[in-house]
Amino acid sequence: MRKHWFCLAALVTALAFGASLQTLVARAFVGHMGVHMILVAICAPLFAISFHGTAVDVSRHWQATSTLLLSLIELVVIWAWHFPAIRQAAETSSAVRTLELVSFLTVATLFWLACMNSAPRQGGTLAGIGALLLTSMHMTLLGVLLTMAPRALYGGTEVTCLGLTLTPLEDQQLGGILMLLVGAASYLVGALILLGRQLANADRWQERRS
Repeated sequence: MRKHWFCLAALVTALAFGASLQTLVARAFVGHMGVHMILVAICAPLFAISFHGTAVDVSRHWQATSTLLLSLIELVVIWAWHFPAIRQAAETSSAVRTLELVSFLTVATLFWLACMNSAPRQGGTLAGIGALLLTSMHMTLLGVLLTMAPRALYGGTEVTCLGLTLTPLEDQQLGGILMLLVGAASYLVGALILLGRQLANADRWQERRS
């Protein structure tokens, strides 16, 4: 089953990278955001599931604080790549775009792994839940800022995405909405799953005592 998850994640990742680099000239922000969300909310968790508990799971012996540290690193990575000047560099250079995509996927995969391994550690579950909620909140904030901004932060001309012609502001707003619907929601769901697992473990512990 792990191999199936890995193959699925690898296939989706290859398609996402290919779509992003093939549409480099189009510069549609909503397209960038779609690829970003696929990598961090779909591919990264699938890779984490396939690596979890194996010899390549580098997070097996990390402390609970490492989970929170990774959530801060992911925050920096996500926000930094959305600064207008850095976004412009990624839009005009395939090398920079590749670096962006690799950083999104690598940091997110390590983060999801750390959260999956957080439950067995002392205080780990709370750290994992807190880290996932923090990531959900800062993605929500970024999504709201992109959606509610009074002017476009990226580009200055109309773009075409999936046959739709969008103004720069419409393009940005759709990208922000996509981050809210997919990115923020996926990390919130992860936190709820981790919380449910912890409550189930607590119930089993109470049953053993009684």
